[in-house]
Amino acid sequence: MTRVALIAHDEKKPDLIDFARAHEDQLRAYELIATGTTGKRLIDEIGLEVERKESGPLGGDMMIGSEVAEGKLDGVVFLRDPLRAQPHEPDISALLRICDVHDTALATNLASAEFLIEGLAE
Repeated sequence: MTRVALIAHDEKKPDLIDFARAHEDQLRAYELIATGTTGKRLIDEIGLEVERKESGPLGGDMMIGSEVAEGKLDGVVFLRDPLRAQPHEPDISALLRICDVHDTALATNLASAEFLIEGLAE
């Protein structure tokens, strides 16, 4: 089964929720994993089944990076806020790098997320 991680910085969480609503049927066909608060919102607001990891600052990004390294993820949607510094920036950079190292599809904005989700459906 296709396995996808969904992550969003606080300022981008509403965008991810809207994106997930728009692609709800397709996302229901995937195994979903998310960082803490993002996962909770996807469960509470849309009713998606999501495996929740820790929040990003508490290691959730690294936990998802581990799954990428183990070959357990087909794609990562990580809606980042490029205008605000994040306290866990090294973890974010490591996650992006591990996606590149393992050739795992990575979307960091809504336009690329559309391509990722549609591409996985094929």
